[in-house]
Amino acid sequence: MAQIFHHSFNTLGKAAILGLPLLLGSTGLALAAFFRSSYATGTYEVVEQPVPFSHLHHVGQLGIDCRYCHNGVETSSYAGIPATKVCMNCHQQMWTGADMLGVVRESWKEEKPIVWNQVHHLPDYSYFNHSVHVNKGVGCSECHGRVDKMPLIFQTKTLLMEWCLSCHRAPELHLRPKEEVTAMTWTPDKGGTDPDTGEAYPTTQPELGKMLKEKYGVRDASIITNCSICHR
Repeated sequence: MAQIFHHSFNTLGKAAILGLPLLLGSTGLALAAFFRSSYATGTYEVVEQPVPFSHLHHVGQLGIDCRYCHNGVETSSYAGIPATKVCMNCHQQMWTGADMLGVVRESWKEEKPIVWNQVHHLPDYSYFNHSVHVNKGVGCSECHGRVDKMPLIFQTKTLLMEWCLSCHRAPELHLRPKEEVTAMTWTPDKGGTDPDTGEAYPTTQPELGKMLKEKYGVRDASIITNCSICHR
């Protein structure tokens, strides 16, 4: 009986058997890398704003507390964007004629809010509450990075579910005293004293985190990693 397939089909068959898994695997790796890339997540992308507000100047150089502008962060799920009046508390007296603040002055004069562009985006199906995190001792820099060093604000974390879960699986590694949540340069080795008990804070993160987890009533990882915590 005559041979139906040419001998070269043996080579092609072996190549297909070996190559197909490699192709599928490399495709999966490429997609995973893309999904986590700054292009897909928006990390380190500076979003243009109507006013080039500098956190480096206001937070890093002037030492303005985060809560002065984001005054809802301790009581609301939304941190809040400052009303024009908050800007004008200072800028009625300084930089009153600066061109870059023309939008602010116009907003104040016409009583129309400034439309800022959102920098940190979470999917609509994800529930996030700023006040819960702040009141449990999660510092601003844990999620937003060192804003005191940013001339223009940008997202420093991926905000992917795996990033959120990395904290929820071990919250004690990310907790600090509530009185230090807005401090950009805080580290556990700075110590301090519990204002409620007068007890000295541990100076290592695992010990401090364990203490604060109990003090602030942070629930166990098995609970805060449940799907219903963020997807409601």
